[in-house]
Amino acid sequence: MTEFDLSQTDRLLTTTKQVRKRLDLERPVPIDLVLECIDIASAAPMGGNLERNRWLIIDDPATKVALGEMYARVGGPYLRSNAESVEAGTRQEKVIESSEFLVDHLAEVPILLLAMRLDRVPVDGGTAAAAGFYGSVAPGVWSFQLAARSRGLGSTWTTFHLAEEEAAAELLGIPPTVTQVALLPVAYYKGDSFSPAPRRPARDITFRNRWKQPVD
Repeated sequence: MTEFDLSQTDRLLTTTKQVRKRLDLERPVPIDLVLECIDIASAAPMGGNLERNRWLIIDDPATKVALGEMYARVGGPYLRSNAESVEAGTRQEKVIESSEFLVDHLAEVPILLLAMRLDRVPVDGGTAAAAGFYGSVAPGVWSFQLAARSRGLGSTWTTFHLAEEEAAAELLGIPPTVTQVALLPVAYYKGDSFSPAPRRPARDITFRNRWKQPVD
C-alpha cells in the first residue's frame, strides 16, 4: 500500500508547466519561500551524493536588467527564426509566443534563480561524462519546479543566457570553475490552475528489448 495520495502526486507531476506568460510580474516572492523550495530540491538524486550543486538567487533590479539583455540578444533572434517555420494555431506557436514574452519581460520577473554545479563539464569524457554531469543537476531543478508549483509559484527552465556564459559569470562573480546549468524565472502564477499537457501514450513511445520493438 502506497503512503501517498496518488491523485495529488499525479496531478502535481502532470500539471507542473514551464510558465512564462502567466508569471505575476507585480507580486514579490519571499526569499524564504525560494529557500524552502531549494531545501526540497537538494534532496533530489545526484551523482555520488557529493552535493556539488549550487544556487544563486538574483533579485537586484540592475543585475536582472543586465541578464535580460544577454538573454534577449540570443533568445530574440532564435525565436524569430523559428517562428517562421511554425504553423499557426499549433502548440509550438504558443510556446514561441510565450517565450517571446519572457524575452521581453525577463528583468521584471521577481526572482531569477541560477542552478549551477561546481567544476566544469569534462571535455574528453564524451556522452557518458556529460550525461553524468548534467544528470546530477537536472533532477534538482525539476524538484525545485515541483516544490515551487505546489506553493503557487511558476517557473521555467531557460538557457539562452548561456551563450554569454562568461559575461554572465563576470556579472555575477561566478568563478570559472563553476558551470551554469539553467536560469529559472520564478514568480507567483496568475489565473486558474494548470491542466495536463496532451502527450502521446506510453505504448506509442516505449520499446522493449530492442529499438522500435513493441512493448506487447
